Amino acid sequence: MSLSGLLAKMLLKNRAMLSLGLRMCSNHVTTGTAVESAKPSSDMSEFRSVFSKAKHIAIITGAGVSAESGVPTFRGEHEKWRKWVSQDLATPEAFSRNPSRVWEFYHYRRELVLDKKPSAVHVAIAECEARLKKQGRTVVVITQCIDDLHRQAGSKHVLKVHGSLMETRCMSCGQVTVNKRSPICAALKGKGAPGLNVADAQIPVDKLPRCEERDCHGLLRPNVVFFGETLDSHILTKVEKEIEICDLCLVVGTSSIVYPAAMFGPRVASRGVPVAEFNMSTTPKTEYFTYHFQGPCGTTLPLALAQHESEAF
Repeated sequence: MSLSGLLAKMLLKNRAMLSLGLRMCSNHVTTGTAVESAKPSSDMSEFRSVFSKAKHIAIITGAGVSAESGVPTFRGEHEKWRKWVSQDLATPEAFSRNPSRVWEFYHYRRELVLDKKPSAVHVAIAECEARLKKQGRTVVVITQCIDDLHRQAGSKHVLKVHGSLMETRCMSCGQVTVNKRSPICAALKGKGAPGLNVADAQIPVDKLPRCEERDCHGLLRPNVVFFGETLDSHILTKVEKEIEICDLCLVVGTSSIVYPAAMFGPRVASRGVPVAEFNMSTTPKTEYFTYHFQGPCGTTLPLALAQHESEAF
């Protein structure tokens, strides 16, 4: 098969995966045949020139952004909670088998997040959005993070593709509710410690978070997308629109191994639109992008998004 044929086949496969919206995690490093190009540039002045002309900017963020606020990425050294790999707890099957254990895990994560403040990355993105709005330019944040730090920093246009830790969904009536209580229920107070030798609390199901809708009282679950579940179709439709109209894309603090979000940046690049990656290291998708800026995002991103000399003061 020709190179152009392989490219077309790959893009069709990626588009189908985006449309399906199934959350999948892969540790496979794809080399890909779609890109035969020079190494991504790290020329900040060149990027800044492109940035100054962009009208619709899409910023895709991942766990690395929140890590700079002190939120564990739940990969690498933080991959395990007690003796379980976090990805094995974040599944519908795990919640069905042992809702007490899964709620302990998410209660631990909720309490961590409630104690954190936006990082320099969150602030830079929010300030950029507010500044460019006055110029008739738009910034959208498409985030894989399930915390609320982008909104705390002031970002208004945020699409949360994996849901929110600060929301619950009833297993019976489906009601979604913002819930920032600490603890979320009395039975979880003081629970969720991650130590290897910590025993499960084994909380009775009727003592776990319950729906407060009239005559319901169903079991609540975190309103996050578990691995193996389909992403919210309404959010995906909005994401699809944004990656089709943006004229500049930034991929910030994401490992680019969780699908379908891992293909958002390459999808933009396939249209010939500049994509800039900001990360501590290269990723399986780095080769697809125009720019790559290595180092702490809290150092590189504020410089990249600062007011350009061409902007009106």
